[in-house]
Amino acid sequence: MTTMYRWSLFALLFVTCMEVSLQKKTRKGPQTLSRGWGDYIAWVNTYEEALMTMKESKKPLMVIHHMEDCPHSQALKKAFAVDKTVQKMAQKDFVMLNLMHETTDTNLAADGNYVPRIIFVDPSMTVRLDLVGKYSNRLYTYKPSDIPYLAKNMKKAKLLLHTEL
Repeated sequence: MTTMYRWSLFALLFVTCMEVSLQKKTRKGPQTLSRGWGDYIAWVNTYEEALMTMKESKKPLMVIHHMEDCPHSQALKKAFAVDKTVQKMAQKDFVMLNLMHETTDTNLAADGNYVPRIIFVDPSMTVRLDLVGKYSNRLYTYKPSDIPYLAKNMKKAKLLLHTEL
């Protein structure tokens, strides 16, 4: 009787562990504002909140336009999320916003509504149209291999900010 009891207890424990294991594998975590761009970055929720935070903190705003179903956005997101230099600057020196929809501010789409697109705004509320990527047909796009170039533009956004204020 005790052997049967032990086997029953063992089987029950095994089934419970398997069920918990399956739940962990199939459960997705809660969607955060980072959307995979960097969980240690303080992201703002809306463009209006970003502008207000930018003015209060006197930090430039970095707006990332992307789409979840866009392979180019996904590739850039992966490169952005693992680059330590970009992540550190984003955490310390910028107000960060990532959007999967367009805003009413047409200045954020100076050369069109495409994704991925990264635009900088300085605390004087000026959209930094001079900080462009490498491509003449899509001025504000970056590819995963362009992360070092994006880091340079982030540094320019910071440096120009300090010299202008």
